Amino acid sequence: MPKFRKGLAAVALGALTVPLIAISATASPPQAANRKTLPGSAPEWANPTDQATTLAAPSALSARVYLAPRGGQAQLDAAVAAVSTPGSATYRHFLTPAQYRARFAPSAAEVDSVEAWLTGAGLHVDGVAAGNRSISVSGTAQAVQHAFGVTVAEYHHNGRVEQAPSSDISVPASIAGQVLAVNGLSTPQRVQHSVAPPPAGFRNAQPCSQYYGQVVAGSLPSFNGTPAPYSVCGYTPSQFRSAYGVTASGLTGQGTTVAITDAYAAPTILADANTYSTRRGDAPFGTGQFSQSAPGTFTDEDECDASSWYGEETLDVEAVHGIAPAANVTYYGAASCNDDDLLSTLQQVVDDNQASIVTNSWGEAEMYETSGSVAAYEQVFQQGAMQGIGFLFSSGDSGDERAATHRIQTDYPTSDPYVTSVGGTSDAIAANGTFQFQTGWGTDKYVLSKNGKIWQRANPFYLYGAGGGVSRLSPQPAYQHGVVPPGGRNGRAVPDIAMDADPTTGMLIGETQTFPDGVYYDEFRLGGTSLASPLMAGMQALATQAAGGRLGFANPAIYQRARTAGVYRDVTLRPYGLGNVRADYANGINGDGGVVYSLRTFGDDATLQAASGWDDVTGVGTPTARYLASYAVG
Repeated sequence: MPKFRKGLAAVALGALTVPLIAISATASPPQAANRKTLPGSAPEWANPTDQATTLAAPSALSARVYLAPRGGQAQLDAAVAAVSTPGSATYRHFLTPAQYRARFAPSAAEVDSVEAWLTGAGLHVDGVAAGNRSISVSGTAQAVQHAFGVTVAEYHHNGRVEQAPSSDISVPASIAGQVLAVNGLSTPQRVQHSVAPPPAGFRNAQPCSQYYGQVVAGSLPSFNGTPAPYSVCGYTPSQFRSAYGVTASGLTGQGTTVAITDAYAAPTILADANTYSTRRGDAPFGTGQFSQSAPGTFTDEDECDASSWYGEETLDVEAVHGIAPAANVTYYGAASCNDDDLLSTLQQVVDDNQASIVTNSWGEAEMYETSGSVAAYEQVFQQGAMQGIGFLFSSGDSGDERAATHRIQTDYPTSDPYVTSVGGTSDAIAANGTFQFQTGWGTDKYVLSKNGKIWQRANPFYLYGAGGGVSRLSPQPAYQHGVVPPGGRNGRAVPDIAMDADPTTGMLIGETQTFPDGVYYDEFRLGGTSLASPLMAGMQALATQAAGGRLGFANPAIYQRARTAGVYRDVTLRPYGLGNVRADYANGINGDGGVVYSLRTFGDDATLQAASGWDDVTGVGTPTARYLASYAVG
């Protein structure tokens, strides 16, 4: 099924789910005896109780069977925990890809036994993935449904017809120990990145501030009795480096490599990033310091809105380079925004084994995941952890997701226990490069009344904010015990850590855009947790430099440090009554159509709230110079 991953420009997902037709009911699912059910393999949105109409002729179906690691999943889980946890005898004793396959890849005999069942069930084996990770199969709908013990149906969902099994998949008990999950019986999902700037040209309206509070909107109504300042024009890398302690640390990211994954590839990215850096007084990328890896052919450009991903790539590249100017940066562009293509891209990062930090600014609500899709992602994340590769994901831009999906939930993959979830803050950086304040990112919107004398609530009132909460897909991992407060939080808590994300306190970026008078480079402000994740990736590059080598999966180390005062800035402030005025050109480019004013608040993130200690907006808080120093060798 198409996956619409939410973002600042995303359309809210509908709640309607009504089955339309079943692909084939000519083959009854096998009896449950001597079979093992794979819990969660049917998506939540597929309602099997509604009546479905049968097609006259069977259709072809395909699937991918993911194999359990050699020695069993528990053994790999324990190895990942040991290699990632400070104090363990094998902490940071990472493997090469070849060593990982030799130790954990399913054996040829295990592959043969699963293949024998699949072919015996009338399916065709289309291929075995490198490292024996999975087996791709295809066949008639009758054979596929019978083999996996399900009926596959088509549903009206999200304004389109989508396919999914109407119940959980099962496999024979005789090979259940070799099968980790089955994926692919649902329509391939498309994803959206966290923030999608307009594909056409865009400029910030004036006035705006060079630092927080510089320009006050004195001619506009006060908010709660106080004149509000205009939003910043966009913070620059030097302002972020100063506020987060990077300048004081003296670290540059030398000797590290950060990977960025998105869909598609911006054709002007290197020139744009170098122009941007030069204008900021920073060094551009050196020879060989930046590379871009992308397939020869892209697909689904219209459905995925390919050009909108260019701004995502630009933000990610310029944010990483801004925090860690000496780090190598490799961009990996997926062939489309489809789940399978993004998964293949992540796997390529792991197989290449060049980068030790991977930042990802895309995700979706958990309700659209199945156990098969989760298993596919975790297979990549766990192999990466064993090789010393850490994955960072934006926590999301729709707060608790209720406004977008009508259900309080977290996003995925950011809620996976084997990735670092990066939440968002609103940063008020003063003229001297220090924080005036930080609060959790969550925004309510006000607009001017018709007479222009007061601010009144907009519709919708809640605009956006950092994602967070408690996962329903994964139990709380051990590294969160004792840091995440109790009180109904039995699942994996999101996020882990945070950096600036609020679009009104966002980053100035430079990108080649299409304007009415031509195509050329220009600059504008951009935010979202799509900013927070690459900023944190830059911080991890600095920490890696300080440590003298790869850090790998960072969460156990991040949570251990939460017990030491001063390592993180504890984001607790919820400044009720404090607002920020944003000016926008009505036409998005210049003042010809006038300027539209709105007021954006701080710290109002739906049911999520920044608080002392760990919280569901900013995690353990934001990193400081002491966080970087804590990794220093010796």
